Amino acid sequence: MAADKRILALGAVAAVLVLVTGGLWLSKAKSGDEFAQCRKSVVAGGMESFGTPFTLTDENGTRVTDKEVFTEPTLLYFGYTFCPDVCPLDAARNGEVTALLEDKGMSINPVFVSVDPARDTLEVLRSFTDAMHPRMVGLTGSAEEIDAVAKGWRTYYKLNNQDDAENYLVDHMTNTFLVMPGQGTVEFFGRDVTPEDMAARVGCFVEAAG
Repeated sequence: MAADKRILALGAVAAVLVLVTGGLWLSKAKSGDEFAQCRKSVVAGGMESFGTPFTLTDENGTRVTDKEVFTEPTLLYFGYTFCPDVCPLDAARNGEVTALLEDKGMSINPVFVSVDPARDTLEVLRSFTDAMHPRMVGLTGSAEEIDAVAKGWRTYYKLNNQDDAENYLVDHMTNTFLVMPGQGTVEFFGRDVTPEDMAARVGCFVEAAG
């Protein structure tokens, strides 16, 4: 009798697990979000509120559009090369994530958008990105172009160059955005995310995209 009760109890637990799992699957299916199992960030307006079409200049002097940049999963970061600490660390982390995913056979595109176009010349930008990862692309443009792109990704920055036109700092946000081809921005990562955790999370999106 006791054995029968245990069998019935185990059967009930299994049935509940099936129902819960099925409910979660149906919930994701109904939401139409193929990345639901990968996403951790929540933001007002949804991820679709991040992004805008653009034309900028890459580190080699070529004018490129957003469609030409986002041809594969892209890690998009806004910073500046004269940054004394945060930007080099974040860019190096993104380069490491790129390398970790390469080891797993996944190709992603690390992109660094300069919010300091006056000092970040093409040569300076190219030297900076090449040091972070051979495939990292640096983008720049006019102050108006950078303003528009930063606004599109809802990222704040402010040049503190009123008193010193050469050795100023730039206040800026430090999120890295994951942009998927044809999908737009699907996730963002804070600077406290480790390379290993970030690689695992980005990998989830890449695999989900097929």
